[in-house]
Amino acid sequence: MKKNLIRVGFVILLLITIYLCVSILSIKSNHGVNQSAGMYWQPEESIDVVMMGTSHVHCGINTGLLWEKYGIAAYDYSCAEQPLWMTYYYLKEMYKYQTPKVVVLDVYAPARFKEDYQYDWMAENVYGMKFSLNKVQMLSVSVELPKMSQYFPDFAIYHSRYDDLEEEDFNSFFWDSQEKEAFKGYTPYWNRRPQNKMDVSEDRNDGLTAKSEEYLRKIISYTKKKDSKLVLIVTPYIMTADDKRAYNRIEEIAAEEGITFINYNEYCDAIGLDFETDFNDESHLNYWGSCKFTDYLGTFLGYYSEIPNRGGLEEYESWDENARMIREELKRYEEGTLSRLE
Repeated sequence: MKKNLIRVGFVILLLITIYLCVSILSIKSNHGVNQSAGMYWQPEESIDVVMMGTSHVHCGINTGLLWEKYGIAAYDYSCAEQPLWMTYYYLKEMYKYQTPKVVVLDVYAPARFKEDYQYDWMAENVYGMKFSLNKVQMLSVSVELPKMSQYFPDFAIYHSRYDDLEEEDFNSFFWDSQEKEAFKGYTPYWNRRPQNKMDVSEDRNDGLTAKSEEYLRKIISYTKKKDSKLVLIVTPYIMTADDKRAYNRIEEIAAEEGITFINYNEYCDAIGLDFETDFNDESHLNYWGSCKFTDYLGTFLGYYSEIPNRGGLEEYESWDENARMIREELKRYEEGTLSRLE
């Protein structure tokens, strides 16, 4: 009996050690890893609207504002430069834990990035997702076999990060679950960089690659199968004529499939965006621009009767905490103590 207790104790100690090592050494990043990993901490069946796509989403859609003004329980489940084939598998991952009533998908990536394998932000798109057959399938269409060892398995990549550890790495344990649950993906930029107002005219519709169109149609089919509303959007940024060529094709596909497509670059005046103060760079809104855009988007989402107002419900108090954390972040920016997301 004594030997058996020692064995059990050793196994428990080993498991605790492995857990601590993985929690500390795993890569954290507000460019996609945290957004992906944070989804697993959300109460099951609590997310009514999921925002998907690129960094335009988690830098441009303020979940706290959607909650406080509209009572919408939303989550920014997005990643930097995420191609549509990875979004498709992210969507399938989401439905293992949630049944969102509306899926809002930003389609900037297929308009700007044309390669079938996009490696610049690949790690950000991979490390936050749990190991599963779904993840393996995502990797199989996203990474060429000779490069697979650079991204999988995760622990083989990040196990030697000892010299790179920061304070955040020691705040990622299960006992920090309240803060993890309160994170809804939104990570605003705080710079103000003036931009030239867009004046784009383009009628061509040949800007979408075959692979992007294939997975866009897969996403449309999957959301229809799940009986969720899909809304395709373009979050405001400095659009080019080449980008517009892809959006013209996406608009055609949306019309064919009977779904909504809104290029919000065409509504900048209605949104009230100031090109002198509301952009972090040519590709992203800053905090103030994101609040204006989120408010405008929230008004649109309010037309969907499927989205209930969850405000005041005790089981949704993590959204109250999310709004509070964003207000605190703004306060720290105004006090000059905030480390800006770059």
